[in-house]
Amino acid sequence: MDLNLPRRIDGAQPETLHDTRQITIIGANGSGKSRFCDALVKEYGNKAYRISALRAMYPARRQREILPGSIDDLFMRINEANPLLKNSANNEFDKLSYIMITDEFHQLLSYKTHRMMQDDVEFPKTKLDTVVKVWQTVFPKNKILRENGKLMFSNDAGNDKFTAVRLSDGEKAVLYHIAAVLYAMPDAAIIVDDPEIFIHHSTMLTLWNAIEEMRPDCTFIYNTHDVEFASSRVNNHCIWVKSFDPAAHAWDYEVMPSSNNLDDALYYDILGSRKPVLFIEGDETHSIDSKLYPLIFPDHVVKPLGSCNKVIEVVRSFGDMHKFHHIDSRGIVDRDRRTDQEVAYLRKKNILVPEVAEVENIFLLEAVMRGVARYKHRNEAAVIGRVKERVFRTFESMLKQQALQHVRHRVKHDVEVRIDMKFRTINALEDHMMDLVNELNPRGVYEDTCRRFHTLLHEGDYQGILKVFNHKPLLGDSGVAELLGYKSLDDYMRGVLGILKSDGPLSRAMREGIKAVIEVPAEDTPKG
Repeated sequence: MDLNLPRRIDGAQPETLHDTRQITIIGANGSGKSRFCDALVKEYGNKAYRISALRAMYPARRQREILPGSIDDLFMRINEANPLLKNSANNEFDKLSYIMITDEFHQLLSYKTHRMMQDDVEFPKTKLDTVVKVWQTVFPKNKILRENGKLMFSNDAGNDKFTAVRLSDGEKAVLYHIAAVLYAMPDAAIIVDDPEIFIHHSTMLTLWNAIEEMRPDCTFIYNTHDVEFASSRVNNHCIWVKSFDPAAHAWDYEVMPSSNNLDDALYYDILGSRKPVLFIEGDETHSIDSKLYPLIFPDHVVKPLGSCNKVIEVVRSFGDMHKFHHIDSRGIVDRDRRTDQEVAYLRKKNILVPEVAEVENIFLLEAVMRGVARYKHRNEAAVIGRVKERVFRTFESMLKQQALQHVRHRVKHDVEVRIDMKFRTINALEDHMMDLVNELNPRGVYEDTCRRFHTLLHEGDYQGILKVFNHKPLLGDSGVAELLGYKSLDDYMRGVLGILKSDGPLSRAMREGIKAVIEVPAEDTPKG
């Protein structure tokens, strides 16, 4: 089926989608997705068939237009044709159940009539038979029964039978979607509002794959907030609706291209927000990054991606597609043991690199400790002084070990760079490898690093030490939690996050102090 898309705000010629099988409409709340679907209904005319499980569960609060071929239209025509058996169902779910039972009755009556006339006819397969089959694909332990003109249900939990009233909202939604799609007209454009509503993720793919297989003649148009569902559709055109102009009755939208290296669910999720996006390391549930950075950058959508390499890759990929989405994106990765040249390169690529070795060191910043001390009514100067002493002492005891780790990182990086050079012969590569140790000079780099670290200690450069000191236990070894009156390190970290969640002078000062070591302009990065 070919589809002409609605009018564009910029006046550009709307696109025509050819041979469409699936279309997914995504966008932020209030962007105009539902009205976009309204426009598609008008475009398809008498082939438009719109369904919504949410609307189907409840009586309509106001009179709405009855589209030809819709469930309301089918129900009204059945009632007009059977005045003695008129049904008074007041929501779409009950109307659909009545339509299925009536359809079953008519087909069985027709079969009986033909048999009485000794016609050779096959026993009819009704739409309800198909509903039962697909239902048990989704819910293998549940059964649909037909008794005395009513639909009854049972499951393995017991022998009792029950009506649809006792079904959960999710079970009703599944039943509704299966049956509603069966009653769509041939070659219909089936517009499904919120296909994910009430339905558990474990059921979603099985359900909609089975439903689409039932109606290969139809085009499915999904208006959804579920990005995982959107990304699961194959042969799918994804349309991102950005905004709607009521006066012009036009939209700002894009038919999205392939997201290349991006996971489609992640990609669609980002497009569903109007905020700039910040990609970070870690995961959504366990890492401190995902708890801290949304409080530091509340005006961003913060997306954890796992590894630093993934952050760098996704920022690049998302930036490459900027002309389609116009959403600003940045990343944050730990500094770890990166050289100043590596940091400068990343910052030019829109990757923020904090002036602390790792995220845990943020909780040792003076601005953070000062804010917590004031909140807890502690002597901030005394607390900060004691923490600094312990950090200096720990760093001094581990100086050579830390220096060696920095040298190891630098040598590993430089080897990778040099090995990537082009060599015409194996002899050239061997000669190059023989000279590598002299070129890299690891001992010289180690001695320079030790001298630099000793200078940090001699000058009492606390911030400089936090910048180079990669040591996960440092936060606990510093004693900051006990000094500020917390029972454990986890309690201290929760306390910091709790203050940042509030909106007051303390939280604003802490936030600005943290931002100062994260949002370092690329041109301010030391060269060397």
